[in-house]
Amino acid sequence: MSGGGSTEDSGRTEAIPEPRATAQPPGPARGRGPVVAALMLGMALAALDGTIVSTAVPQIVGDLGGFAVFSWLFSGYLLAVTVTLPVYGKLSDTFGRKPVLIAGIILFLIGSLLCATAWNMASLIAFRVVQGLGGGALQGTVQVIAADLYPLKERPKIQAKLSTVWATSSVAGPALGGLLAGYADWRWIFLINLPVGALALWLVVRYLHEPNRTTAKTTTATTATKGAKGARGAKGVDAASDRAPRHRVDWAGALAVFATGALLLTALVQGGVAWPWISAPSFAFLGGSAVLAAVTVVIERRATDPIIPGWVWRRRTIAAVNLALGALGLLMIAPTVFLPTYAQSVLGLGPIAAGFVLSAMTLSWPVSAAFSNRLYNRIGFRLTAVIGISLAMLVLLAFPLLPYPGQAWQPALIMLLLGAALGIFQLPLIIGVQSTVGWSERGTATASILFCRQVGQSVGAALFGAVANGVLAARLSNAPTPGLPDDLDSVSKALENPATLTAEAADYLRRAMDSAVEYVYVGAAGAAAISLLVLIFVAPRRFPVLKDPE
Repeated sequence: MSGGGSTEDSGRTEAIPEPRATAQPPGPARGRGPVVAALMLGMALAALDGTIVSTAVPQIVGDLGGFAVFSWLFSGYLLAVTVTLPVYGKLSDTFGRKPVLIAGIILFLIGSLLCATAWNMASLIAFRVVQGLGGGALQGTVQVIAADLYPLKERPKIQAKLSTVWATSSVAGPALGGLLAGYADWRWIFLINLPVGALALWLVVRYLHEPNRTTAKTTTATTATKGAKGARGAKGVDAASDRAPRHRVDWAGALAVFATGALLLTALVQGGVAWPWISAPSFAFLGGSAVLAAVTVVIERRATDPIIPGWVWRRRTIAAVNLALGALGLLMIAPTVFLPTYAQSVLGLGPIAAGFVLSAMTLSWPVSAAFSNRLYNRIGFRLTAVIGISLAMLVLLAFPLLPYPGQAWQPALIMLLLGAALGIFQLPLIIGVQSTVGWSERGTATASILFCRQVGQSVGAALFGAVANGVLAARLSNAPTPGLPDDLDSVSKALENPATLTAEAADYLRRAMDSAVEYVYVGAAGAAAISLLVLIFVAPRRFPVLKDPE
């Protein structure tokens, strides 16, 4: 398979020992520092704004009102990021990474400034969507540029740095949001993005120089990405670039993808929260997304250069990784959403201590990811990922074996081991896919796997939320202890103020929450098993990786 060649992987070649065709020249060792700094700043912006608002909600609602719809501060941002990933991936393949990243940073900063000036909850939600439209470009394009800059053997280093930034920012976001809201003003949550984003934008404009290419379908670039010194004097854009045909953007496909994703994710995010699962709104959104999905397929089949080309699913390697990382998004809901609740409700920890329990995962994930190349260079991408997800499945199954109520170090150890396992699972798959395609397809391929992971998270939030609610409802309905909350909405309030309950009722409610989270972790282990089966039965034994230039 060349960069734009065959539609299915043969499964008979391995990337590491015998690479085949040339992908593109990597950037030179000198001069990459400023570009890497820009990528890390961009990744931090995207990660922070996914979580930083959470602890400032009381102050925001107190100032703007709109308590009934404040959840859309998160949902709107998530929706915009997710549905734009495929569009930005295709645009970066067509027009280059640099203009897409610049546009994304500018849009993100405009959204941040507008959020800081919001006058009511509706305007703040709308401006968060604008932020998300820029965040989609940041999240996807940063990963692609990192793969462009570094050859295969060096990619784990930059990906580990980006993983560290993402994990640290995601965990630090709630604490930083709480500090700004408590000691300054909640509007500073968005204003601090401006200097950080401006610095990232300047670094990208000044130091990022992409290779010349004759057409969007070229798999071998003509020059390397230039560094800080001498880059502007590099042999410029050659005559072939001037003769490149004018690109036609599949705007109909982009709109169809956006609309389909928006309806589907709205159904998943709001189902069981804003309305019951079995209700007219749920049927309307799910049915509408199914109809739009069919329309999207028709549009994309007729498009000359579709936003989501068919080869994304026809090639075994990419299709398998899409499914495997979709399952990863599913299982990640267990620790990121339910572990903090477990730590506070069952273990009695405060919000900051609960955050530290979760952050144990962010310590081991980047470390194992950084060293994963030593493993996949010996045994291949697929087998490395199989080992990682197998270990993750065992760790998730160990969570229900923890004693009640237990000590904080016990779930922290589980998270430490889980992060180590997922580090050697996810990174080899991302690098493996990026290494099987040429420059002109890498943005689309990377966006597809990030999109599937995001959709997996939305499905996981809906699915495991229903599981946890079902277990809690069953425990409450069969409770032998009087004085318990009558409905699920009152459970969180009761757990936040256990003094309102008798000692026996409080203990019963904590045990019910413990049981609910255990079921969620078992479900997450099931998602890991799905990913494992996909890798075993769908993924090719050896990834057909393109050769890096000498």
